[in-house]
Amino acid sequence: MTNINMKTTNDQYQIEIERGNLEKVGTLVKSVWQPRKIEVVTDDNVGPIYLSLVEDQLKQNGFQVHTVTVPHGEQSKSLTNLAQIETKMAHEHFNRSDAVIALGGGVVGDLAGFVAATYMRGIDLIQIPTSFLAQVDSSVGGKTAVDLADIKNIVGSFHQPNLVIIDPDTLNTLEVRDVVEGYGEVLKCSALVGGQFWQLITQLNSVADILEHAEDLIRYSVAFKAQVVMEDEKEAGNRQLLNLGHTIGHGVEALSNGKLRHGEAVSIGLVKMNQLFAPKDSHVVEQLIDRLGAVGLPVDSTLLDSPELIEKIKNDKKNHNGYLNIIYLKQIGEPVIKRVSIADLQRLLNEKS
Repeated sequence: MTNINMKTTNDQYQIEIERGNLEKVGTLVKSVWQPRKIEVVTDDNVGPIYLSLVEDQLKQNGFQVHTVTVPHGEQSKSLTNLAQIETKMAHEHFNRSDAVIALGGGVVGDLAGFVAATYMRGIDLIQIPTSFLAQVDSSVGGKTAVDLADIKNIVGSFHQPNLVIIDPDTLNTLEVRDVVEGYGEVLKCSALVGGQFWQLITQLNSVADILEHAEDLIRYSVAFKAQVVMEDEKEAGNRQLLNLGHTIGHGVEALSNGKLRHGEAVSIGLVKMNQLFAPKDSHVVEQLIDRLGAVGLPVDSTLLDSPELIEKIKNDKKNHNGYLNIIYLKQIGEPVIKRVSIADLQRLLNEKS
């Protein structure tokens, strides 16, 4: 078992990574919580596979379990669903001593996390991410949010969980595209870290390779993110490094109207941002295209030429009075934070289109 300790200003918790963790989820939860009411939030993809197992495990360990299942997909990260879940919990007489478990991918984790952050001004939370993307990214770090229309994560808060339970075996039930999407975030982390992490990436050329090395990939990614978050919980400094590929990626994702997954859009943004800013003699872009393309991640999109792209970027929550802190790579393992005006970014995008 890999046990990563996360310690922030006001919170400390463990991230447990091991194949078969879902088979002992009740014991793991009981190690941090006394028996209480729990609202397990999942979606209609994950629920039929794992909800009964988790519910039975929790009940065997003395917990009172209530469940709610939302439709899968980004549209479920809404204020409407937030209100419906919290109303349900109020009718079930949940109080400040009770808790929420997020069982699913990033959408469920963000939504359930924001429920926990806002119900009675904050109750306990455990994240059980079942998608590759959620395991390596959204379940760690305490970011919770819902969307407003097509503006992602614009209403949210930082709310750290009491425990994160990761079972790499859940990746075996994912579609190939879901595995590859999560790998986009893994590759982003490896490009930031370099060293042994990047060396592992250079050896992976298929989805089968990814699944074989899933536990190591999760461990490397989570350890890096945990380190960054512990140093900068509220994204005032180096936590911004985790946004590599996201400034443009979020805009492309929004313009795709659901045709691009988050990890796919980040892959496109990762390449484009380094085409714009990385030193030409660094070969960073060629290295990224090679590794992303090896597993079928997209490295370009016609949406990059859309005049609407810059409007999406302007709506990004990281827009500070017309300026963005953008991230690029000087070399693999050598990220740079650069303050750039949106006007200059627009000019560069137009020149390269």
